[in-house]
Amino acid sequence: MTVQNDGSSGLEAVRRAGIETTGIEIIDESERTAKPSDLFWPWFAANVSVFGISYGSYLLWAGISWWQASLVAVVGITVSFVACGLIAIAGKRGSAPTMILSRAPFGVVGQKLPGVFSWIISIGWETFLAIMATLATATVFRELGWSSGTTTKILAMTVIAALIVAASVAGYHIIIRFQSILTWLTGLATIVYIALTLDQIDIDTLTAVPNGSMQAVVGAFVMVMTAFGFGWINIAADWSRYQRRGTSGGRIVLWNTLGGALAPVVLVLYGIMLAGSRPDLQDGIANDPIGTLATILPTWFLVPFLIASVLALVSGAVLGIYSSGLTLLSLGVKIPRPAAAFVDGVILTLGTIYVVFIAETFLAPFQSFLITLGVPIAAWAGIMIADIALRRRDYDEAALFDPNGRYGAVNWPAIATLIGASVVGWGLVVNAFPADVTWNNWQGYLLEPLNLAEWNATKLEWIGAWAFANLGVLFAFAIGFVVTLIAQRGRVRRQESV
Repeated sequence: MTVQNDGSSGLEAVRRAGIETTGIEIIDESERTAKPSDLFWPWFAANVSVFGISYGSYLLWAGISWWQASLVAVVGITVSFVACGLIAIAGKRGSAPTMILSRAPFGVVGQKLPGVFSWIISIGWETFLAIMATLATATVFRELGWSSGTTTKILAMTVIAALIVAASVAGYHIIIRFQSILTWLTGLATIVYIALTLDQIDIDTLTAVPNGSMQAVVGAFVMVMTAFGFGWINIAADWSRYQRRGTSGGRIVLWNTLGGALAPVVLVLYGIMLAGSRPDLQDGIANDPIGTLATILPTWFLVPFLIASVLALVSGAVLGIYSSGLTLLSLGVKIPRPAAAFVDGVILTLGTIYVVFIAETFLAPFQSFLITLGVPIAAWAGIMIADIALRRRDYDEAALFDPNGRYGAVNWPAIATLIGASVVGWGLVVNAFPADVTWNNWQGYLLEPLNLAEWNATKLEWIGAWAFANLGVLFAFAIGFVVTLIAQRGRVRRQESV
Protein backbone atom coordinates (compact mmCIF):
# COMPACT_ATOMS: atom_id res chain seq x y z
CA MET A 1 0.00 0.00 0.00
CA THR A 2 2.41 2.66 -1.13
CA VAL A 3 1.27 6.17 -1.82
CA GLN A 4 -0.43 6.31 -5.22
CA ASN A 5 -0.11 9.10 -7.74
CA ASP A 6 -3.13 11.31 -7.17
CA GLY A 7 -2.23 13.68 -9.96
CA SER A 8 -0.86 16.32 -7.64
CA SER A 9 2.04 18.12 -9.32
CA GLY A 10 3.49 18.95 -5.89
CA LEU A 11 3.63 15.30 -4.79
CA GLU A 12 5.06 14.23 -8.15
CA ALA A 13 7.78 16.87 -7.86
CA VAL A 14 8.66 15.50 -4.44
CA ARG A 15 8.99 12.00 -5.87
CA ARG A 16 11.15 13.18 -8.77
CA ALA A 17 13.46 14.82 -6.25
CA GLY A 18 14.07 11.37 -4.77
CA ILE A 19 12.22 12.08 -1.53
CA GLU A 20 10.49 9.07 0.01
CA THR A 21 6.75 9.69 0.25
CA THR A 22 5.96 6.35 1.88
CA GLY A 23 5.04 6.75 5.52
CA ILE A 24 3.83 4.03 7.86
CA GLU A 25 1.97 2.08 5.18
CA ILE A 26 3.05 -1.34 3.91
CA ILE A 27 5.85 -1.33 1.36
CA ASP A 28 4.67 -2.65 -2.02
CA GLU A 29 6.16 -5.95 -3.20
CA SER A 30 7.78 -4.22 -6.20
CA GLU A 31 9.73 -1.93 -3.86
CA ARG A 32 11.12 -4.69 -1.64
CA THR A 33 14.40 -4.92 -3.50
CA ALA A 34 16.94 -4.56 -0.69
CA LYS A 35 19.53 -7.26 0.05
CA PRO A 36 20.48 -8.33 3.60
CA SER A 37 23.95 -6.86 3.06
CA ASP A 38 22.32 -3.45 2.50
CA LEU A 39 21.60 -3.39 6.23
CA PHE A 40 25.31 -3.13 6.91
CA TRP A 41 25.65 0.43 5.64
CA PRO A 42 23.17 2.40 7.77
CA TRP A 43 24.07 0.52 10.95
CA PHE A 44 27.83 0.76 10.43
CA ALA A 45 27.78 4.43 9.43
CA ALA A 46 25.62 5.32 12.43
CA ASN A 47 27.96 3.56 14.88
CA VAL A 48 31.44 4.24 13.52
CA SER A 49 31.62 7.60 15.28
CA VAL A 50 34.78 8.34 17.25
CA PHE A 51 32.36 8.96 20.14
CA GLY A 52 32.52 5.19 20.67
CA ILE A 53 36.06 5.64 21.97
CA SER A 54 34.74 7.72 24.86
CA TYR A 55 32.82 4.71 26.16
CA GLY A 56 36.14 3.18 27.11
CA SER A 57 36.37 5.94 29.72
CA TYR A 58 32.77 5.38 30.88
CA LEU A 59 33.45 1.67 31.39
CA LEU A 60 36.53 2.30 33.48
CA TRP A 61 34.53 4.77 35.57
CA ALA A 62 32.40 1.80 36.57
CA GLY A 63 35.36 0.61 38.63
CA ILE A 64 36.47 -2.35 36.54
CA SER A 65 39.82 -3.34 35.03
CA TRP A 66 40.78 -3.07 31.37
CA TRP A 67 40.27 -6.78 30.69
CA GLN A 68 36.87 -6.81 32.42
CA ALA A 69 35.88 -3.71 30.45
CA SER A 70 37.05 -5.35 27.22
CA LEU A 71 34.98 -8.47 27.90
CA VAL A 72 31.94 -6.35 28.74
CA ALA A 73 32.39 -4.31 25.55
CA VAL A 74 32.63 -7.28 23.19
CA VAL A 75 29.79 -9.30 24.73
CA GLY A 76 27.48 -6.39 25.60
CA ILE A 77 27.70 -4.63 22.23
CA THR A 78 27.33 -7.85 20.23
CA VAL A 79 24.39 -9.17 22.23
CA SER A 80 22.59 -5.84 22.05
CA PHE A 81 22.84 -5.72 18.26
CA VAL A 82 21.79 -9.37 17.94
CA ALA A 83 18.61 -8.26 19.72
CA CYS A 84 18.24 -5.50 17.12
CA GLY A 85 18.64 -8.11 14.40
CA LEU A 86 15.87 -10.24 15.90
CA ILE A 87 13.51 -7.26 15.87
CA ALA A 88 14.58 -6.57 12.26
CA ILE A 89 13.16 -9.95 11.24
CA ALA A 90 9.70 -8.45 11.79
CA GLY A 91 10.49 -5.83 9.16
CA LYS A 92 10.85 -8.32 6.35
CA ARG A 93 7.81 -10.28 7.55
CA GLY A 94 5.55 -7.25 7.57
CA SER A 95 7.28 -4.55 5.47
CA ALA A 96 6.18 -1.83 7.87
CA PRO A 97 7.93 0.35 10.48
CA THR A 98 8.80 -1.17 13.84
CA MET A 99 6.06 0.55 15.80
CA ILE A 100 3.40 -0.53 13.29
CA LEU A 101 4.57 -4.16 13.54
CA SER A 102 4.47 -3.83 17.32
CA ARG A 103 0.69 -3.57 16.98
CA ALA A 104 0.61 -7.35 16.61
CA PRO A 105 1.49 -8.07 20.27
CA PHE A 106 -0.06 -4.91 21.78
CA GLY A 107 -3.10 -4.29 19.59
CA VAL A 108 -3.61 -1.49 17.09
CA VAL A 109 -4.58 1.04 19.76
CA GLY A 110 -2.63 -0.48 22.65
CA GLN A 111 0.61 0.01 20.73
CA LYS A 112 0.42 3.73 21.44
CA LEU A 113 1.77 3.18 24.97
CA PRO A 114 5.16 1.73 23.94
CA GLY A 115 5.01 4.03 20.91
CA VAL A 116 5.22 7.09 23.16
CA PHE A 117 8.27 5.67 24.96
CA SER A 118 9.86 4.86 21.61
CA TRP A 119 9.27 8.36 20.25
CA ILE A 120 10.75 10.02 23.34
CA ILE A 121 13.88 7.87 23.39
CA SER A 122 14.46 8.43 19.65
CA ILE A 123 14.11 12.18 20.09
CA GLY A 124 16.52 12.00 23.04
CA TRP A 125 19.17 10.08 21.13
CA GLU A 126 19.12 12.27 18.04
CA THR A 127 19.25 15.43 20.16
CA PHE A 128 22.18 14.01 22.13
CA LEU A 129 24.11 13.35 18.89
CA ALA A 130 23.41 16.87 17.61
CA ILE A 131 24.62 18.31 20.93
CA MET A 132 27.88 16.38 20.75
CA ALA A 133 28.48 17.47 17.16
CA THR A 134 27.97 21.12 18.13
CA LEU A 135 30.26 20.94 21.18
CA ALA A 136 32.92 19.04 19.23
CA THR A 137 32.96 21.77 16.58
CA ALA A 138 33.52 24.48 19.19
CA THR A 139 36.32 22.50 20.89
CA VAL A 140 38.17 21.78 17.63
CA PHE A 141 37.88 25.44 16.64
CA ARG A 142 39.42 26.36 19.99
CA GLU A 143 42.28 23.93 19.46
CA LEU A 144 42.93 25.53 16.09
CA GLY A 145 43.05 28.97 17.69
CA TRP A 146 39.86 30.04 15.94
CA SER A 147 36.75 31.57 17.46
CA SER A 148 34.90 28.99 19.56
CA GLY A 149 32.32 31.14 21.31
CA THR A 150 28.57 31.58 21.00
CA THR A 151 28.61 32.57 17.31
CA THR A 152 30.56 29.45 16.36
CA LYS A 153 28.19 27.24 18.31
CA ILE A 154 25.14 28.85 16.72
CA LEU A 155 26.52 28.39 13.21
CA ALA A 156 27.60 24.81 13.95
CA MET A 157 24.23 23.94 15.43
CA THR A 158 22.39 25.46 12.46
CA VAL A 159 24.42 23.55 9.87
CA ILE A 160 24.24 20.27 11.82
CA ALA A 161 20.49 20.49 12.40
CA ALA A 162 19.94 21.35 8.73
CA LEU A 163 21.93 18.31 7.57
CA ILE A 164 20.07 15.98 9.92
CA VAL A 165 16.62 17.26 8.99
CA ALA A 166 17.33 17.40 5.24
CA ALA A 167 18.53 13.80 5.08
CA SER A 168 15.69 12.48 7.24
CA VAL A 169 13.08 14.34 5.20
CA ALA A 170 14.55 12.86 2.00
CA GLY A 171 13.92 9.36 3.35
CA TYR A 172 15.08 5.77 3.04
CA HIS A 173 16.72 5.58 -0.40
CA ILE A 174 18.76 8.78 -0.09
CA ILE A 175 19.73 7.88 3.48
CA ILE A 176 21.04 4.48 2.38
CA ARG A 177 23.21 6.13 -0.30
CA PHE A 178 24.29 8.83 2.15
CA GLN A 179 25.27 6.25 4.77
CA SER A 180 27.29 4.10 2.36
CA ILE A 181 29.44 7.13 1.48
CA LEU A 182 29.83 8.17 5.11
CA THR A 183 30.92 4.65 6.05
CA TRP A 184 34.12 4.98 4.04
CA LEU A 185 34.80 8.57 5.09
CA THR A 186 34.29 8.10 8.83
CA GLY A 187 35.89 4.66 8.82
CA LEU A 188 39.07 6.06 7.25
CA ALA A 189 39.17 9.00 9.66
CA THR A 190 38.79 6.64 12.61
CA ILE A 191 41.68 4.47 11.41
CA VAL A 192 43.88 7.56 11.05
CA TYR A 193 42.85 8.74 14.55
CA ILE A 194 43.92 5.42 16.06
CA ALA A 195 47.22 5.49 14.16
CA LEU A 196 47.99 9.04 15.34
CA THR A 197 47.23 8.34 19.01
CA LEU A 198 48.75 4.88 19.43
CA ASP A 199 51.74 6.44 21.12
CA GLN A 200 49.44 7.51 23.97
CA ILE A 201 48.91 3.90 25.02
CA ASP A 202 50.84 2.94 28.15
CA ILE A 203 50.48 -0.77 28.84
CA ASP A 204 51.90 -0.55 32.36
CA THR A 205 49.44 2.15 33.42
CA LEU A 206 46.59 0.30 31.73
CA THR A 207 47.25 -3.06 33.35
CA ALA A 208 47.69 -1.45 36.77
CA VAL A 209 43.95 -0.70 36.94
CA PRO A 210 42.57 -3.16 39.53
CA ASN A 211 39.73 -5.61 38.93
CA GLY A 212 36.23 -4.55 39.89
CA SER A 213 33.45 -6.47 41.61
CA MET A 214 30.96 -8.73 39.84
CA GLN A 215 28.28 -6.13 40.51
CA ALA A 216 30.37 -3.46 38.77
CA VAL A 217 30.84 -5.73 35.76
CA VAL A 218 27.08 -6.33 35.54
CA GLY A 219 26.43 -2.60 35.75
CA ALA A 220 28.93 -1.88 32.99
CA PHE A 221 27.38 -4.62 30.86
CA VAL A 222 23.92 -3.06 31.20
CA MET A 223 25.31 0.39 30.38
CA VAL A 224 26.92 -0.89 27.19
CA MET A 225 23.74 -2.68 26.09
CA THR A 226 21.54 0.38 26.64
CA ALA A 227 24.06 2.74 25.03
CA PHE A 228 24.48 0.69 21.86
CA GLY A 229 22.03 -1.91 20.52
CA PHE A 230 19.22 -1.25 22.99
CA GLY A 231 19.44 2.42 22.10
CA TRP A 232 18.42 1.50 18.52
CA ILE A 233 16.24 -1.53 19.12
CA ASN A 234 12.94 0.33 18.90
CA ILE A 235 13.66 1.30 15.27
CA ALA A 236 15.40 -1.87 14.06
CA ALA A 237 12.65 -3.01 11.66
CA ASP A 238 12.45 0.41 9.98
CA TRP A 239 15.52 -0.48 7.92
CA SER A 240 14.57 -4.07 7.09
CA ARG A 241 11.08 -3.34 5.76
CA TYR A 242 12.44 -3.04 2.22
CA GLN A 243 13.80 -6.62 2.38
CA ARG A 244 12.21 -9.37 0.29
CA ARG A 245 9.78 -11.58 2.20
CA GLY A 246 11.75 -14.71 1.32
CA THR A 247 15.01 -13.39 2.76
CA SER A 248 16.55 -15.56 5.45
CA GLY A 249 15.94 -14.24 8.95
CA GLY A 250 19.40 -15.46 9.93
CA ARG A 251 21.03 -13.30 7.24
CA ILE A 252 19.11 -10.25 8.42
CA VAL A 253 20.31 -10.83 12.00
CA LEU A 254 23.87 -11.40 10.75
CA TRP A 255 24.17 -8.23 8.66
CA ASN A 256 22.32 -6.12 11.22
CA THR A 257 24.66 -7.33 13.98
CA LEU A 258 27.81 -7.03 11.88
CA GLY A 259 26.95 -3.51 10.73
CA GLY A 260 25.96 -2.33 14.20
CA ALA A 261 28.56 -4.04 16.39
CA LEU A 262 31.77 -4.11 14.33
CA ALA A 263 32.80 -0.47 14.68
CA PRO A 264 31.71 0.01 18.33
CA VAL A 265 33.58 -3.09 19.49
CA VAL A 266 36.83 -1.86 17.92
CA LEU A 267 36.32 1.73 19.06
CA VAL A 268 35.37 0.91 22.65
CA LEU A 269 38.28 -1.53 23.00
CA TYR A 270 40.65 1.18 21.82
CA GLY A 271 38.91 3.70 24.10
CA ILE A 272 39.53 1.42 27.08
CA MET A 273 43.24 1.32 26.24
CA LEU A 274 43.39 5.09 25.74
CA ALA A 275 41.44 6.08 28.85
CA GLY A 276 43.28 3.51 30.97
CA SER A 277 46.58 4.98 29.79
CA ARG A 278 45.49 8.63 30.08
CA PRO A 279 43.25 9.08 33.17
CA ASP A 280 43.56 12.86 32.71
CA LEU A 281 41.26 12.66 29.68
CA GLN A 282 38.33 11.33 31.66
CA ASP A 283 37.02 14.60 33.14
CA GLY A 284 36.95 16.28 29.73
CA ILE A 285 35.22 13.29 28.14
CA ALA A 286 32.37 13.68 30.64
CA ASN A 287 31.27 17.04 29.18
CA ASP A 288 32.65 17.03 25.62
CA PRO A 289 33.64 13.52 24.54
CA ILE A 290 34.73 14.11 20.94
CA GLY A 291 36.24 17.53 21.58
CA THR A 292 38.38 16.09 24.37
CA LEU A 293 39.55 13.23 22.16
CA ALA A 294 40.61 15.84 19.60
CA THR A 295 42.98 17.55 22.06
CA ILE A 296 45.60 14.82 21.66
CA LEU A 297 45.72 15.10 17.87
CA PRO A 298 48.27 16.98 15.76
CA THR A 299 46.90 20.28 14.44
CA TRP A 300 46.99 19.24 10.77
CA PHE A 301 44.43 16.47 11.38
CA LEU A 302 41.94 18.51 13.42
CA VAL A 303 39.84 19.71 10.48
CA PRO A 304 39.51 16.27 8.82
CA PHE A 305 38.79 14.80 12.26
CA LEU A 306 36.08 17.40 12.90
CA ILE A 307 34.40 16.83 9.54
CA ALA A 308 34.41 13.04 9.87
CA SER A 309 33.28 13.11 13.51
CA VAL A 310 30.43 15.55 12.89
CA LEU A 311 29.24 13.62 9.84
CA ALA A 312 29.30 10.38 11.83
CA LEU A 313 27.16 11.96 14.54
CA VAL A 314 24.84 13.40 11.89
CA SER A 315 24.60 9.90 10.40
CA GLY A 316 23.37 8.47 13.69
CA ALA A 317 20.96 11.34 14.24
CA VAL A 318 19.52 10.87 10.74
CA LEU A 319 18.57 7.27 11.54
CA GLY A 320 16.97 8.41 14.77
CA ILE A 321 14.96 11.30 13.38
CA TYR A 322 13.77 9.32 10.35
CA SER A 323 12.41 6.63 12.65
CA SER A 324 11.05 9.03 15.25
CA GLY A 325 9.03 10.60 12.45
CA LEU A 326 7.58 7.20 11.55
CA THR A 327 6.78 6.58 15.22
CA LEU A 328 5.01 9.92 15.41
CA LEU A 329 2.82 8.86 12.48
CA SER A 330 2.11 5.50 14.13
CA LEU A 331 0.70 7.39 17.12
CA GLY A 332 -2.03 8.81 14.89
CA VAL A 333 -0.57 12.18 13.83
CA LYS A 334 -2.05 12.90 10.39
CA ILE A 335 0.77 14.56 8.47
CA PRO A 336 3.08 13.37 5.64
CA ARG A 337 6.23 11.48 6.64
CA PRO A 338 8.61 14.30 5.55
CA ALA A 339 6.59 16.74 7.67
CA ALA A 340 6.82 14.40 10.68
CA ALA A 341 10.60 14.29 10.29
CA PHE A 342 10.64 18.10 10.11
CA VAL A 343 8.59 18.41 13.32
CA ASP A 344 11.05 16.17 15.14
CA GLY A 345 13.86 18.26 13.68
CA VAL A 346 12.42 21.37 15.32
CA ILE A 347 12.30 19.55 18.67
CA LEU A 348 15.90 18.39 18.16
CA THR A 349 17.02 21.96 17.52
CA LEU A 350 15.27 23.31 20.61
CA GLY A 351 16.82 20.57 22.77
CA THR A 352 20.26 21.32 21.38
CA ILE A 353 19.84 25.04 22.10
CA TYR A 354 18.91 24.30 25.71
CA VAL A 355 21.83 21.98 26.44
CA VAL A 356 24.51 23.91 24.54
CA PHE A 357 23.57 27.42 25.72
CA ILE A 358 21.68 26.97 29.01
CA ALA A 359 22.42 23.67 30.78
CA GLU A 360 25.72 23.36 32.64
CA THR A 361 26.27 19.70 31.72
CA PHE A 362 24.52 17.06 29.67
CA LEU A 363 26.20 13.83 30.81
CA ALA A 364 24.24 13.52 34.07
CA PRO A 365 20.74 14.11 32.65
CA PHE A 366 21.50 12.03 29.56
CA GLN A 367 22.73 9.02 31.54
CA SER A 368 19.68 9.32 33.79
CA PHE A 369 17.41 9.58 30.74
CA LEU A 370 19.10 6.56 29.18
CA ILE A 371 18.42 4.28 32.14
CA THR A 372 14.91 5.61 32.80
CA LEU A 373 13.63 4.99 29.27
CA GLY A 374 15.93 1.99 28.83
CA VAL A 375 13.72 0.04 31.26
CA PRO A 376 10.38 0.19 29.35
CA ILE A 377 12.19 -0.19 26.02
CA ALA A 378 13.91 -3.33 27.37
CA ALA A 379 10.52 -4.64 28.50
CA TRP A 380 9.04 -3.85 25.07
CA ALA A 381 11.98 -5.58 23.35
CA GLY A 382 11.45 -8.73 25.41
CA ILE A 383 7.75 -8.77 24.50
CA MET A 384 8.42 -8.07 20.82
CA ILE A 385 11.17 -10.67 20.42
CA ALA A 386 9.05 -13.33 22.13
CA ASP A 387 6.11 -12.44 19.86
CA ILE A 388 8.33 -12.73 16.77
CA ALA A 389 9.58 -16.12 17.99
CA LEU A 390 6.01 -17.37 18.44
CA ARG A 391 4.86 -16.41 14.95
CA ARG A 392 5.22 -18.76 12.01
CA ARG A 393 3.48 -16.67 9.34
CA ASP A 394 3.95 -13.21 7.89
CA TYR A 395 1.93 -10.40 9.42
CA ASP A 396 -1.62 -9.70 8.28
CA GLU A 397 -0.95 -6.33 6.68
CA ALA A 398 -4.53 -5.04 6.72
CA ALA A 399 -5.04 -6.09 10.35
CA LEU A 400 -2.10 -3.93 11.45
CA PHE A 401 -4.26 -0.89 10.63
CA ASP A 402 -7.67 -2.26 11.70
CA PRO A 403 -8.65 -2.29 15.41
CA ASN A 404 -11.31 -4.85 14.49
CA GLY A 405 -8.79 -7.13 12.77
CA ARG A 406 -7.08 -10.23 14.09
CA TYR A 407 -4.66 -8.27 16.30
CA GLY A 408 -7.49 -6.42 18.04
CA ALA A 409 -7.61 -2.90 19.47
CA VAL A 410 -5.86 -3.47 22.82
CA ASN A 411 -4.14 -6.59 24.11
CA TRP A 412 -4.43 -5.89 27.81
CA PRO A 413 -2.18 -8.76 28.98
CA ALA A 414 0.68 -7.30 26.86
CA ILE A 415 0.03 -3.82 28.26
CA ALA A 416 0.01 -5.24 31.80
CA THR A 417 3.26 -7.10 31.09
CA LEU A 418 4.93 -3.91 29.84
CA ILE A 419 3.77 -1.92 32.86
CA GLY A 420 4.62 -4.67 35.35
CA ALA A 421 8.07 -5.28 33.89
CA SER A 422 8.76 -1.52 33.91
CA VAL A 423 7.65 -1.15 37.54
CA VAL A 424 10.00 -3.95 38.56
CA GLY A 425 12.76 -2.58 36.37
CA TRP A 426 12.58 0.98 37.69
CA GLY A 427 12.71 -0.41 41.21
CA LEU A 428 16.06 -2.05 40.43
CA VAL A 429 17.87 0.81 38.69
CA VAL A 430 19.18 4.02 40.22
CA ASN A 431 19.98 7.54 39.11
CA ALA A 432 23.78 7.56 38.80
CA PHE A 433 23.89 11.32 39.46
CA PRO A 434 21.51 11.78 42.42
CA ALA A 435 22.89 15.17 43.43
CA ASP A 436 22.73 16.59 39.88
CA VAL A 437 19.47 15.04 38.65
CA THR A 438 17.42 15.06 41.83
CA TRP A 439 14.09 14.75 39.99
CA ASN A 440 15.01 11.16 39.12
CA ASN A 441 15.82 9.92 42.63
CA TRP A 442 12.48 8.07 42.85
CA GLN A 443 14.05 5.02 41.19
CA GLY A 444 15.56 2.08 43.05
CA TYR A 445 12.60 1.59 45.42
CA LEU A 446 13.03 -2.21 45.42
CA LEU A 447 16.71 -2.21 46.34
CA GLU A 448 16.29 -1.59 50.07
CA PRO A 449 13.40 -4.07 50.57
CA LEU A 450 15.51 -6.72 48.83
CA ASN A 451 18.62 -5.80 50.87
CA LEU A 452 20.59 -5.01 47.72
CA ALA A 453 21.50 -1.42 48.61
CA GLU A 454 20.75 1.41 51.04
CA TRP A 455 19.74 5.02 50.29
CA ASN A 456 21.39 7.79 52.29
CA ALA A 457 18.94 10.71 52.02
CA THR A 458 21.32 13.12 53.76
CA LYS A 459 24.22 12.62 51.35
CA LEU A 460 21.99 11.82 48.37
CA GLU A 461 23.82 8.61 47.56
CA TRP A 462 23.27 4.88 47.27
CA ILE A 463 25.40 2.54 49.35
CA GLY A 464 25.83 -1.09 48.35
CA ALA A 465 27.53 -3.20 45.72
CA TRP A 466 24.35 -3.84 43.69
CA ALA A 467 23.15 -0.24 43.65
CA PHE A 468 24.73 0.64 40.30
CA ALA A 469 24.41 -2.76 38.60
CA ASN A 470 21.15 -1.55 36.98
CA LEU A 471 19.62 -5.00 37.20
CA GLY A 472 16.27 -3.48 36.30
CA VAL A 473 17.06 -3.36 32.58
CA LEU A 474 17.86 -7.08 32.51
CA PHE A 475 14.84 -7.97 34.64
CA ALA A 476 12.49 -5.85 32.52
CA PHE A 477 13.68 -7.60 29.36
CA ALA A 478 13.50 -11.07 30.92
CA ILE A 479 10.01 -10.53 32.37
CA GLY A 480 8.70 -9.21 29.05
CA PHE A 481 10.19 -12.11 27.13
CA VAL A 482 9.28 -14.99 29.44
CA VAL A 483 5.73 -13.82 30.25
CA THR A 484 4.95 -13.23 26.57
CA LEU A 485 6.45 -16.54 25.48
CA ILE A 486 4.23 -18.39 27.96
CA ALA A 487 1.07 -16.31 28.17
CA GLN A 488 0.67 -15.20 24.54
CA ARG A 489 1.27 -18.53 22.81
CA GLY A 490 -2.42 -19.34 22.55
CA ARG A 491 -3.32 -15.86 21.30
CA VAL A 492 -0.74 -16.04 18.51
CA ARG A 493 -1.89 -19.53 17.47
CA ARG A 494 -5.51 -18.34 17.28
CA GLN A 495 -4.49 -15.35 15.18
CA GLU A 496 -2.54 -17.47 12.73
CA SER A 497 -5.29 -20.06 12.40
CA VAL A 498 -7.74 -17.53 10.94
